[in-house]
Amino acid sequence: MNDRYDAGYGADGGAPYELVGYDEYGRPVYRQAADQQTQQAQQYDGYQQQGYGYDPYRTGGPQQPSYDTYGAGAGAPQQPQAPSYDSYDSYAPYGTQQGGQGGPHDPYGQTPHTGQTAHTGQQPRVTEQTAHIPQQPGPADDEQGPDGSAPEYRTEQFAFVEEPDGDSEDVIDWMKFTENRTERREEAKRRARSRIIALVVVFALVAAGGVGYLWYAGKLPGLSDSGSGTGTTTAAGAQKRDVIVVHLHDTTGGGTATALLVDNTTTEQGTTVLLPNSLALTADDGTTTTLAKSVEDDGSEGTRTALDTVLGTDIEGTWRLDTPFLLTLVDLVGNIEVDTDTDVPDPDAEKKGEAPLVKKGKGQTLSGKMAVAYATHRGSGEAQNAQLERFGQVLHGVLRKMTSDPDAATVTIQTLGQIIEPPLTDKDLGSFLARLSDLAKGGAHKTAVLPVQDDGTLTAEASDSVVKDVLGGTAKSPDPDAAVSVSVRNATGVDDRTEKARVVLLNGGFTFRDAGVAGAAESASKVVYADAADKGNATEVAKTLGLSADSVTKGEVSANARVSVVLGQDYDPGS
Repeated sequence: MNDRYDAGYGADGGAPYELVGYDEYGRPVYRQAADQQTQQAQQYDGYQQQGYGYDPYRTGGPQQPSYDTYGAGAGAPQQPQAPSYDSYDSYAPYGTQQGGQGGPHDPYGQTPHTGQTAHTGQQPRVTEQTAHIPQQPGPADDEQGPDGSAPEYRTEQFAFVEEPDGDSEDVIDWMKFTENRTERREEAKRRARSRIIALVVVFALVAAGGVGYLWYAGKLPGLSDSGSGTGTTTAAGAQKRDVIVVHLHDTTGGGTATALLVDNTTTEQGTTVLLPNSLALTADDGTTTTLAKSVEDDGSEGTRTALDTVLGTDIEGTWRLDTPFLLTLVDLVGNIEVDTDTDVPDPDAEKKGEAPLVKKGKGQTLSGKMAVAYATHRGSGEAQNAQLERFGQVLHGVLRKMTSDPDAATVTIQTLGQIIEPPLTDKDLGSFLARLSDLAKGGAHKTAVLPVQDDGTLTAEASDSVVKDVLGGTAKSPDPDAAVSVSVRNATGVDDRTEKARVVLLNGGFTFRDAGVAGAAESASKVVYADAADKGNATEVAKTLGLSADSVTKGEVSANARVSVVLGQDYDPGS
């Protein structure tokens, strides 16, 4: 099979070609010499004279043949198909002459065996080069040579492009941006960790402070054991308290009721501690007596000192509140509200069966007269603590209606017109009641009864729940084994018999306790003991008083004594 570029090289004796340059791939580009082009132009003129067309470039230069596509000239010889120049296959720079004929190969379409060049009206692309980006691959036809083998490339055919400096700067900038972004994220994480640590530290400090405050206030559960050296005992003792004792004197029916008003300024808690009349105290002469007897015999100063000794407190003053002053105080504050537990008859009623002055029920509004009647009422067969608790209810109602302004409260106390016993003053009492009133209105006030045993001494329960926690003191009741307590009730009909029996018993080494005067005289005296262990003590008491051994018997005794004596008409103090 003949190469199309080899045909025609021997027809004209091998027309010369000349090298015009190289294309972008380094391959040589040739063109025919000038004499050959002139010869071809003469040959094409013959075809034009026969009527095949005209040459639009006739005015000058080599003439191009024009073909009649549909055979305008009859019998006209058909020209061979012009080779295509659309691809780089239209010439073979490395082709050789077929048939042994020498000479260069015509890259622009010489007609085989005639030496004529076929033209189609397109200008020959001699020096035209195809431009493309160096990084892109060349045309597909250049991937192999004319003989099918891979083309050979030389070093000068390649151009090496150096990366511009701007690209490296962009990379550096991107790395810096990425590094800065990472650093910002790490910094944000560090700040978040610091905030969390700070919050944990603050929470720990607040928790520790709260626990410390509860420990200091003695409110931590499980630390109320007196055996723990730094438990509630130390914390409760370190709290600051203001304490005033109040004695209610019933000027109509007789008797007294006592309470302690406590203002704990550390815990901001107010408490009214009700003291039973049977509470055992130590009198001025060292003997054991009761609270009720101490109020009547020793007065305010002696009773306050005895209470400090028994309870381990520091009472700042005594407020003697007689029933007429209580009536006026309730009217001044504008009546009070109390949840009453019983009906209270009107003491001024002329007939029995009339409507009660105070009715039982919740939220009862009490005037001054009604408050006094309720605070002093003691039903038939009731213990003294029942009346004491009613007195506490009245005090709580007064504190809730009292003004919280210290100056206004002082004016209220001065309006009562009572004489305040030193060292307490009107201003001190008014300011104290104003502070308690503020606590009572805020729900920080409570009432508690001091529990005592039958003999008037304090129990361990009282020491923990009231004496230590509320009063911050230490119970020091008189030692029941120090002397046998003897209660004496006068049933002789003669008033001075009680005092004479008292002197005799004290001289005999016994503790005297007054049990009052019987409503009716009795003919025979009695000496009663409850515990079999006290039978010998009862016999000794009878002997000391000059009573017969037959008067000693076993039975019930008074709450605060180990031996009870009822002096009858047979008692002779002079014998």
